[in-house]
Amino acid sequence: MLNKTFDPAQTEQRLYDLWESRKAFSANPQSGKKPFTIMIPPPNVTGTLHMGHALTMTLQDTLIRWKRMQGYDTLWQPGTDHAGIATQMVVERTLPEGAKTRQAMGRDAFVERVWQWKEESGGGITRQLRRLGASLDWPRERFTMDEGLSRAVREVFVSLYSEGLIYRDRRLVNWDPVFRSAISDLEVESKDVAGSLWYIRYPVEGQPGTTLTVATTRPETMLGDTAVAVHPEDERYTALIGQFVRLPLTGRLIPIVADTYSDPEKGTGAVKITPAHDFNDFEVGRRHDLPMLSVLDDRAHITLEEIEGELNAVDGLADPAFVRGLAGLSREEARKAIVSHLEETGWLEKIEPHRHQVPHADRGGAVIEPRLTTQWYCDAGKLAGPAMDAVTSGRTAFVPKQWENTFFAWMRDIQPWCISRQLWWGHRIPAWYGPDEHVFVARDEADAQAQAVKHYGTTQPLRQDEDVLDTWFSSGLWPFSTLGWPDRTPELERYYPTDVLVTGFDIIFFWVARMMMMGQHFMGDVPFRHVFIHGLVRDEHGQKMSKSKGNGIDPLELIEEYGADAMRFTICALTGIGRDVKLGRKRVEDYRAFMTKLWNAARFCEMNGVKPQAGFDPQTVRSALGRWILAEANTAIAEATRALESYRFDEYAQSCYRFVWNRFCDWFLEFAKPVFTSDNAAEAAEIRAVAAHVLGTILRLLQPVVPFVTDTLWHAFDFGAEGSLIDAPWPQPVSVTDSAEACAECDQMIRLISEIRTVRSEMNIPPSRLVPVLLKDASTQTLERVQRWQDSLCRMARIETIGPLVGDVPQGAAQAVVDETTAILPLAGLIDLKAERERLEKELAKAQNEAAKTEKKLGNENFVSRAKPEVVQEMRDRLESQSGECLRLKAALARIG
Repeated sequence: MLNKTFDPAQTEQRLYDLWESRKAFSANPQSGKKPFTIMIPPPNVTGTLHMGHALTMTLQDTLIRWKRMQGYDTLWQPGTDHAGIATQMVVERTLPEGAKTRQAMGRDAFVERVWQWKEESGGGITRQLRRLGASLDWPRERFTMDEGLSRAVREVFVSLYSEGLIYRDRRLVNWDPVFRSAISDLEVESKDVAGSLWYIRYPVEGQPGTTLTVATTRPETMLGDTAVAVHPEDERYTALIGQFVRLPLTGRLIPIVADTYSDPEKGTGAVKITPAHDFNDFEVGRRHDLPMLSVLDDRAHITLEEIEGELNAVDGLADPAFVRGLAGLSREEARKAIVSHLEETGWLEKIEPHRHQVPHADRGGAVIEPRLTTQWYCDAGKLAGPAMDAVTSGRTAFVPKQWENTFFAWMRDIQPWCISRQLWWGHRIPAWYGPDEHVFVARDEADAQAQAVKHYGTTQPLRQDEDVLDTWFSSGLWPFSTLGWPDRTPELERYYPTDVLVTGFDIIFFWVARMMMMGQHFMGDVPFRHVFIHGLVRDEHGQKMSKSKGNGIDPLELIEEYGADAMRFTICALTGIGRDVKLGRKRVEDYRAFMTKLWNAARFCEMNGVKPQAGFDPQTVRSALGRWILAEANTAIAEATRALESYRFDEYAQSCYRFVWNRFCDWFLEFAKPVFTSDNAAEAAEIRAVAAHVLGTILRLLQPVVPFVTDTLWHAFDFGAEGSLIDAPWPQPVSVTDSAEACAECDQMIRLISEIRTVRSEMNIPPSRLVPVLLKDASTQTLERVQRWQDSLCRMARIETIGPLVGDVPQGAAQAVVDETTAILPLAGLIDLKAERERLEKELAKAQNEAAKTEKKLGNENFVSRAKPEVVQEMRDRLESQSGECLRLKAALARIG
C-alpha cells in the first residue's frame, strides 16, 4: 500500500544508487542502437551546484532520459574542468595560516598541493549533480587535466603551431595584477564606479602659452602617453593636427593625431593615447605607428624601465626627481601623487566627478590593468571561417535561431586568441627554449631535445615555458578529447558529432565557438548538430540573482525542501524558447503540489483496485469514458513528443500537467468513481484496466523530468521492478475505436458541468444547496447523453434534477449556453437576485476602475520608457488579468438579466 505522501528524502538517494549500480546510465557502443550524445558543459572542479547548473543539467537530463526511452544508445558525457585561475585561487586560500606562500613553496610543490586538494575536495559538484538526478555516464567521467585529455591538448598545440596558427606576439591583454596573469574577457566584469575626470593641459610645442587640454580618467598612466588624438572633423583642433605637445612630468614630445576614436562630445574632445595601457589606445597606436611604452609592471606598480632615458628637464617642464620618486608606487598611490604635482605646477585645469565602467577580475575582484606583454596566440580568424560555414550551411543549427546572429557578429570580428596564462595550475605550454631563446614546440621534452640537437648540432640545456594554457583551450577540445582523440577509438567513431549542446548564451563565443573551431579543424565535422541556448535564471521579479541582492536560491536547499522532482519540473515548465527563467520558491512549491496530485491520484487508483492487466487491448474498450481518456492520452503523447523534439521544455511540462491534472485527475477519475462502486462488474473492470494503462502512460511521459516519484509508482503498481522505468519504452499512441464519438460525448458533459459550476460560483449559490437544471432546445442526442451521465452530472455539478424545459423560462433564472442547449438554473428562493445583481455591479465598477488606472499608467510613455522592462511587463500582465475579470463580471450580470 502506498504511503499517504511521497517522501523524497527516503527515496531519491536509494533509487539513484540503484540506477548507478545497475549501470542504467551507461552507453553501450556495441548495442547496435542509434547513438544520441550530449556533452556536459564541464563545471569547474571548484564549483558547487547553483541555479544555472540546475537549469542546464535538468534540461540535458530530460533529453537524455527521453532518448533512452526511445531506444537510443545514449551517452551523456560527464566531467569537470580544471578551471585554472579559480582552482589556484581556492588552493592558495586553503594554505594554512602562516604556511609558505605559493611562491615560497615553488611550482612543483604547489602543483602537487593542488592535485591533492582536487582528490580530496574537488569534484563536489559531481556529487551534487547526483542529488539532482542527473543520469550521466559516470564511469566515463573525464577531467580536463587527466592524462588522456592532456595528451590531446599537447597534440593540438603542436599541430596548430606547425601550421602557423599558434605563435608568440606582443599585444595588449587583460592583466590581473594580483594573480599576475593574463585572463580572458569572460573572467572580466565591468563595474560602474564613481570616479573623476581630470582635465590636464599639455603645452603645444612651438606656441608659447598655448596648451591643449585633455580629459582623462587615468592620470597615473600619462607617463606612457605617446600621442594626443582629436577627431579629424573637430574644427576646434583642425589647425593642431600634425603638430606636437610636450608631456608634463617628462617633457616628452608627442604628436597630435587625427583619429575617429576621439569623441568631440566627451570631455574636451582631445584624449591622451597610452597604447600600452588601454585597448582602444592600443588600436589607435597601431593605426598611427606610435611607440608603446609600459609604465606599470605586473603588479600594476609604476616602472620607469622603458622611459628612464628621457628623464631630462625640458625648459623646466619635466621634473626627473619627482618622476623617479614614483617608481614602485601602486596605481592608486601614483595617481594621487601625479594629480597633486600637476595641480602644484599649474598643469591641472579642473576635476569633475565622473561615473564610468571599470573592469574587474570576476575572481578576486582586482581592477584589471590592460598590459602589453608577450603571449602565445592562436589565429582564431583562420579557424573561424569553417565554423561560420557550418552554421550558414545548417550543419549546426542554433535554437532559437536568432542566436546565430550573435555567433556571426562575434566570429566576424574575432581577434587573435591569447591562449597563455601566467599561472601554475593548468596545461603547461609544450614549448622549450634554448640558450639563445630559440623556441622548440614539441609533444614532450625528449622531442624538444631532439629538435634542439638538430638545430644546434649538439645537446643544449632547455627550459620549458613557465606559462599554462587558457582553460578554454582544453575545454574547446571537450567533444572529441573526452572520446579518446587523438586515437581513433570506437567511441569517437560512434558518438562524434554529438547531437545537441545545451548551454547559456553567455559562453557562445568563449566555449561554443571554440569547440566549433577545434572540431571542424581536427575532426573535419561539427561537434554538435544543434545548439540549444537557454536564458538566465532570474528571481520571480525578473531580477538577476546575486549575493549582493540576497535574492539567490540554492538548488540543494530546494531539493531538500521540495524534492528533486518538484524543482526539475519547475525548471522545465518555466524554460521557454528565447526567454529567461523567473524562479522563486513559490513556483517550486506550486509544482510540488503537482507531484502530490499525481501521488494522490495513484493512491486513489490503488484503493479502487486499479492494476495493470496483462493483454489489455485498448481497441476492445466499449465505454465512452474509457475511449475518451485513451484518446486524450494519445493527444498528450503527441504533444509531449513534439515539444521535446523542438526543445520546447515548457510545452512538454505543460502538456503533461494539463493531461494529468485536468483530464485524468479532475475528470476521468471523478467520472470513474461511481463506475468503480457500481454493480456493473464488466464496466468497472474495463475502467480499471483503462485507468492502469493510462497511469502507466503518465508515468512514462513524466519520467524524463520527474524520475523519482514516477519510478516509485511504476514499481508500486507492478509495471516493473524498482528502477526499471528508466528503461521503459516511450509511450506510443494506441488505436481507439470511435474515439471522435467518445470525445464528443465526454467533452460535452465536461462543458455542461463546467458551465453549471461557473454559474453557481458567480451567483454565490452555497455548495450545500442542490439546484434543478432545465435544458432548453436540447437535441435528442444531448438528452440521451444527459440521461446516461445523470449520476455524474448531479454529483459533480451539485444538481438536484436535470431534464428538458417544459413551458416558459421561469422568472429569476440564470442561463448558460452549452453547444445547442441552454442550461437554465431557476434561482428564485435560492438567492436574493436583487442583492446579487447589486453585488456584481459593485464588483464590476471596482474592476473597471482598477483596469482604467493600469491602462492609464501603461499609456504614459514616460513610465514605459523609464521603468524596468520587468515592471512594465508586470503591469501588462495585471491589465490582462483585470480585463478578464471585467469580462467575467459582465457575463455574470448578463446571465441574470
